[in-house]
Amino acid sequence: MIQATLHQLKVFETMARHGSFTRAAEELLITQPTVSSQIKQLTKSIGLPLFEQIGKRLYLTEAGKELLKTCQEVFGRLENFEMKVADLKGTRQGQLKLAVITTAKYFIPRILGTFCQKYPGIDISLNVTNHRHIQERMMENQDDLYIVSEPLNSMGLSTQPFLDNPLVVIAPKNHPLSRKQKIPINDLDGEVFIMRESGSGTRQAIQELFYQHGVSVEVRLELGSNEAIKHAIAGNLGISILSQHTLISEGKDSELTILNVDHFPIKRRWYVAYLEDKQLSVVAQAFLDYLLQESSKFSVPPVNLLAKV
Repeated sequence: MIQATLHQLKVFETMARHGSFTRAAEELLITQPTVSSQIKQLTKSIGLPLFEQIGKRLYLTEAGKELLKTCQEVFGRLENFEMKVADLKGTRQGQLKLAVITTAKYFIPRILGTFCQKYPGIDISLNVTNHRHIQERMMENQDDLYIVSEPLNSMGLSTQPFLDNPLVVIAPKNHPLSRKQKIPINDLDGEVFIMRESGSGTRQAIQELFYQHGVSVEVRLELGSNEAIKHAIAGNLGISILSQHTLISEGKDSELTILNVDHFPIKRRWYVAYLEDKQLSVVAQAFLDYLLQESSKFSVPPVNLLAKV
């Protein structure tokens, strides 16, 4: 193992992530034969096969899995060392790897924008996805921090709330309920709804509230995009319940309105999370501190953002 070079380990780590000689070569900007040669040399140094081929796919052997963990630790420590050196020089720099659920895209870029103005030497890797993929990324330790709409305690995370995330009932401006001021929640019974996909935090919160009050709605559409849901509402395909943050891009000319329904908004929070056993890099800790201190400046868009009916 002492004969292995950092370059060989980097080639192996890239191969393990992609499971492909071609994709590893593309990422590392080297030739496919070079990737193959480096893996062969590393395998010879270790004395055990690192990959096995079944059909057309490559899989890590037990030795390969252990080496991948070691590589991730080594490269993580080296990256953190570089950041600490930069911090000691007074030029905090490095990369922040951040994964957020889709609704967080309405406010996270603004927070990142002001953060990067304060620390211009930092590069951001931002992955916007759903809860299921967030959990997969957590299990593979792919990111520094995660922004989620509910704490995932079973994942072994350190989680802190930082911003309100109220859920409101949104309808087209010409909806019959739009002219009512105080709408009993039971008036939603039988309404045609557009829902987020199963497993989304928003949908779970809605289902819990409706179950408590015996409300049953007709789900006409399931969509994985908040913007698609808003367009569907504007097209009179139904009503929905979304985070109030999704209205940040709306205005007085919007085709949407917020219904004043009892028990709404549903009060929820945004959470920032990271793996409990993970030692945060200088950059990740700086962003975490900034997020917790400055998030109050990025409050929920007001309900009067939309035109009155």
